[in-house]
Amino acid sequence: MDKQTARKVLENPEFQKMERQKSLLGWGFSAVILIMYFGYIWIIGSNPDLLRTPVSDSGITTWGIYAGIFVIVFSFITTGIYVSIANGKFEKMTQDVVKSVQGEK
Repeated sequence: MDKQTARKVLENPEFQKMERQKSLLGWGFSAVILIMYFGYIWIIGSNPDLLRTPVSDSGITTWGIYAGIFVIVFSFITTGIYVSIANGKFEKMTQDVVKSVQGEK
């Protein structure tokens, strides 16, 4: 793609709309994950006994292990959802804009 076509794509209103949506989605997911991590660290700092408590009376696994695993798995799932949307919906929108701009030549 030459510079003139790239400029037309960047100036296209549909591309700018998609760019705003993608940015909003990315920042939204980042905020959710950040809040999750901060909440986990806040609980560790403010009430460590809560996460130190064993799940069962005879067990050695604590609630902290499960909470930590949840934070990690939640982050992977959230990232997967974002990548799926970005590589699906947003990529198709980008390709549609590129095709329409190249058709204008």
